[in-house]
Amino acid sequence: MCDWAEATFGSVSAPVSLVDRAMLEMEELKEAVVAQDHAEIGKEAADVLILLYRLADQFGLDLDQEVAGKMAINRSRTWVQKGDGTGSHI
Repeated sequence: MCDWAEATFGSVSAPVSLVDRAMLEMEELKEAVVAQDHAEIGKEAADVLILLYRLADQFGLDLDQEVAGKMAINRSRTWVQKGDGTGSHI
């Protein structure tokens, strides 16, 4: 993925540009969710993930390992449900 993005779009001059682009893609994802357009939800979610993988790569991070590590932390925390499918830790 990252090799393809590098070949297609060129080198990342500022990693924050990937964050900015991911935020735009998140807006598109939100629109797809509001419209309940399943095909677009999948495509937009994938766009966000591609950008996040590329961002992690810029810092020499393995996003899969980072997620596994964060899930270990999350599983050890105490959580309070907000009633909408989300929550916060204590």
